[in-house]
Amino acid sequence: MNSKQASLIVGLSMTMFITSPVHAAVTLYDQNFEHPAAFVNDGGDVNIFNPVNELYGDQPVGFSFAQTNTVETLLITGNQAFGHGYSDPSGKGGNYALGMLSTEQNDWLGLSFNVGSNPFMNVRMDISSIDLSVFGGPFVTPGAVPTFEFTLYDNPNGVNGLGSGKILDVAQVSGIASPRDVFSWTEVSLPLSTMGNTNGNVTLRIDLLEGGYAAMDNFHITADVSPIPEPETYAMFVVGLGLMSFLARHRKTT
Repeated sequence: MNSKQASLIVGLSMTMFITSPVHAAVTLYDQNFEHPAAFVNDGGDVNIFNPVNELYGDQPVGFSFAQTNTVETLLITGNQAFGHGYSDPSGKGGNYALGMLSTEQNDWLGLSFNVGSNPFMNVRMDISSIDLSVFGGPFVTPGAVPTFEFTLYDNPNGVNGLGSGKILDVAQVSGIASPRDVFSWTEVSLPLSTMGNTNGNVTLRIDLLEGGYAAMDNFHITADVSPIPEPETYAMFVVGLGLMSFLARHRKTT
């Protein structure tokens, strides 16, 4: 590599560092589902009759759930599912998680909140294939992989619902296959644009598209407020600094 080529790489890397931002984040929502307001084991380590919002609504204040059909709260550390209880080898699920159906009935879960004036948000959570041994289960075909879809809606009236009208962004994520009684968690992260919302009020609709049945846990939602360099861009910046140092040394010796 000659000095002109090296100088070009330095310039490109510095330009990328300056012009390729992601966004610094402030935490809006952090929910591990460890504190349900009134969990009842309806059998098989499942609370099917208490809706999610009854157990976790306003945790914190301003975040409300809505659902269609039955979105369940699962007792991970119980002893009834499949006659012996669930297994969570990683321990990431703690005591409780949420579960939903895909094709047997189309469960939806909506989370309504205010994102403020931030133009971007990131949703991070853990997902896993899992199954029920009661209430019509099992539902999961061996080898099935859970695929979730997340749709962000404008919610100008601030109502608690499942989302309708203007769609701001959509993303899909998938987990891995797992035995019916074992949680095999996959951490997923979804960058979503909130641009075009009316007044900051949005609804995030969660839909399990494939997999039969699956669980979600450890929701972490952040809003983006200021640019910071992406990891890849920062790496290029470091490469650029290294080349600058090399060129400086090279000039001194020639």
